[in-house]
Amino acid sequence: MAARPVPATPNPPLAAPVVPATATTAIEAGVIAGPEFNELGVSAEKATAALRAFRLSCPSLLRRTDASGLTQNAEWTESCGAAKDWTDRDATNFFSRYFGTVQIGAGTAFVTGYYEPEIAASRDKRPGYDVPVYRRPADLVDVDLGVFSGDLKGKKIRGRVDGSNFVPYYDRAAIERGTLAGRGLEIAWAADAAEFFFLQVQGSGRLRLPDGGIMRIGYDTQNGRDYVGIGKLLLDRGELKSGQASMQGILDYLRADPVRGAAVMNENPSWVFFRELTGPGPLGALGVPVTGRSSVAADPKYVPLGAPVFLSLDRAEPNGLWIAQDTGGAIKGANRFDSFWGAGDDARAIAGGMAARGSALLLLPRASVARLAPRR
Repeated sequence: MAARPVPATPNPPLAAPVVPATATTAIEAGVIAGPEFNELGVSAEKATAALRAFRLSCPSLLRRTDASGLTQNAEWTESCGAAKDWTDRDATNFFSRYFGTVQIGAGTAFVTGYYEPEIAASRDKRPGYDVPVYRRPADLVDVDLGVFSGDLKGKKIRGRVDGSNFVPYYDRAAIERGTLAGRGLEIAWAADAAEFFFLQVQGSGRLRLPDGGIMRIGYDTQNGRDYVGIGKLLLDRGELKSGQASMQGILDYLRADPVRGAAVMNENPSWVFFRELTGPGPLGALGVPVTGRSSVAADPKYVPLGAPVFLSLDRAEPNGLWIAQDTGGAIKGANRFDSFWGAGDDARAIAGGMAARGSALLLLPRASVARLAPRR
């Protein structure tokens, strides 16, 4: 059951020029300098948690190419160097000293939630466990189109080779029909197709094994098909009412008629492939563990992965400071975020019904803000 929202009054976005319809990155959407960090009212607790998460991101920040165009690797050197030995209880002063704030585009934010689900599964196929959990197939190929044309720089596609042609990879419906069966790709077998569908949406999770043990799996890759949110489909068709579009409401719908439910799930052609995790997890897009109530997924074309994000929303629970450490198939565009809440019943309740609106600011190194000033 979704948690009852705690209402809040969000800060209004800063006045901004109209975002060009052709914008595909943060730079193209427009950058506006925001207030000083000390004016945001971030609690010491949130700042401390964000500093701990930020430390994990630093190795990637210092070597990763920023697809948003906002920062350069060297601009993170000072803050990452300081973060190593900075006292956690003085985290507020850390962010105040090393970061300025900027608004991307209109600054209007929409935030959903995700969590680390736990579902029943088995390492081997047995009665009651017949939903395959696949690892990445060897014939799934990533293609960087930028190596073929400068006009396509930054664009990638994913598919498979069929004879002399490169074609889209199998969609969910084909995989459900068994196109990958018999290839030894199964790393586990889930007990409930609808629960596994939502685990794919979350991108990682825990498998509760028949002997009581836990197997943790994490996102490896995806089949290259666009993600389609079935909740919106059901709302648009009138098959769900507004208050029923939470994760639990959709699960109830899918289970009420398994045949109808399977058909609806297949309308989302995206399929996620997993790998077993044996260390800390779950892992985000940076390859480091994401932290409940501190990590958000973002679109790397609009947010440097590893950067702090300040959210001010009409729901109190996600308000405050987060670190962008993950991505998601449905998380596209400026000021679109997916907040991570950890594992357990509380995390599931909050994440399952999260849909908050308000404003967002990015925290960037002061050198980046100074360099971007002419673009305001």
